[in-house]
Amino acid sequence: MVSRPASDEDVYLDDAVQIAAKILVVGHFAVGKTTFIGTMSEIPPLRTEERMTQAGAHVDDLMGTRGKTTTTVAMDFGRLTLSERLVLYLFGTPGQERFVQVWEDMTRGALGALILVDPERLKESFPVIDLVEQYGLPYAISVNHFDGTPVRPDAELREALDLLPETPVVTCDARDEKSSANALMALVRYLQERTR
Repeated sequence: MVSRPASDEDVYLDDAVQIAAKILVVGHFAVGKTTFIGTMSEIPPLRTEERMTQAGAHVDDLMGTRGKTTTTVAMDFGRLTLSERLVLYLFGTPGQERFVQVWEDMTRGALGALILVDPERLKESFPVIDLVEQYGLPYAISVNHFDGTPVRPDAELREALDLLPETPVVTCDARDEKSSANALMALVRYLQERTR
């Protein structure tokens, strides 16, 4: 975690946030990253969504993405204060392969990543997990359960995604604040354990 250097201002700002942590929220196309950040952010989230057009129809696979009409073209950003001493800055990456360069830039200074996974499209998560591992970021998996998707046992998900035993796996509904917070806290606890 990055500490802000002390200054004369601190005399007047005793309750000011002292520690900031950059967390990436990543996943494949249309897995719920924008929704997750919008649900968790205490400020109006920054969104860079654009309407999808015919030009992208041959590139973006809309199979299993009921009613999706927009897509993130740069990033999402939100902020969540966990305590008077700790604030999380949440950066959501675009999910399409053509935006991989954006991911590389966003990994700089990140402490870890929360990887959102759609249980009906697990194979689309492999390139995402590979990228996160390539950049050396510790991560947790959050299985985003959409309406009507079956709940799969953790052991089955771990095996399907080829995860290490210590990698946290949690379920959430990106629209629900409580379950999304639980997913984020699983990542934060994992990051804390790794620094002990």
